[in-house]
Amino acid sequence: MTKSASDDEIKRAYRKLAKKYHPDRNPNDSAAETKFKEVQHAYSILRDPKKREQYDRYGEVGVGEWKTEPTGHKVYQWGGSAVGAEDLEDLFSTLGGEGGGRASIFEELFGGGSNRRAGGRRSSRRAAPARVADHEEAVELTFDQAIHGTTLSLRLNGSAGPQTIDVKVPPGIEEGQRLRVRGRISGGAGVEPGDLILKCVIKPHPYFERRGSDLFVEVPVRVTEAALGGEIEVPSIDGFARMTLPPGTASGTKLRLRGRGLRKPGSTERGDQFVTIKIVPPKSLGAEQRGLFEQLRQHETADPRAAAPWAKEFGR
Repeated sequence: MTKSASDDEIKRAYRKLAKKYHPDRNPNDSAAETKFKEVQHAYSILRDPKKREQYDRYGEVGVGEWKTEPTGHKVYQWGGSAVGAEDLEDLFSTLGGEGGGRASIFEELFGGGSNRRAGGRRSSRRAAPARVADHEEAVELTFDQAIHGTTLSLRLNGSAGPQTIDVKVPPGIEEGQRLRVRGRISGGAGVEPGDLILKCVIKPHPYFERRGSDLFVEVPVRVTEAALGGEIEVPSIDGFARMTLPPGTASGTKLRLRGRGLRKPGSTERGDQFVTIKIVPPKSLGAEQRGLFEQLRQHETADPRAAAPWAKEFGR
């Protein structure tokens, strides 16, 4: 039977193997129990046209499934193997239509399928070349490099000697994000090079705070600016921006500058910038200033503490 086997042929093969490895016929045989489970799993795939097409094309790797590790990293698992999301495309392109994957219960259902030569001998699969292990190291970026993008010149010490490579860092890179530079870890003649993985560490900004695509900054204002309102200048990553401060703005008020944040991944749209107002009273007053503030106090009628959560408890 080959990979062009009909559904009936696969069903007969399944029944034969299920009977052969059934736990009732193999009591206390853990190997037979494992085989029985594999037969069930293989048949559940081969009777599904879409999954069978994936198996015919890629082998067992084509019928794997996504798992999320405790670290939150997503991996694609099949059989006893797994790869990260960033390597999956390369894996499938390497396998192509050769039906990759190790010898398995699938081949028993197919009787070896296209992996047998005429005369019943199994063809030898070409061994994968040796590959250098990937190397990970941290790179430090300034806040501006992370949000605008940059090109880093890195010096590597490989088996072929020191070398300098340029790595392009895309705009909007985040703290802890990893960049994969393929084929840069040389292993010498006959050995497939490994990948360089860069873990990005971003220096904090002196006044901006980043949360995803949004930026946050605290801006001090005078008492008169907060009371009377008006236009003020605030910093942004594009330079100073003007914004309107509403009259009677309280300290801690958060105002939004739309579209002044970072570019969102895969989009030309940008996040927002949030400005938190901090009212700063004068540290010292001249005689005239003190007189004006005394007049203001005499004309104030509202008690800002009247609505405080403790006001009723203390009889205010």
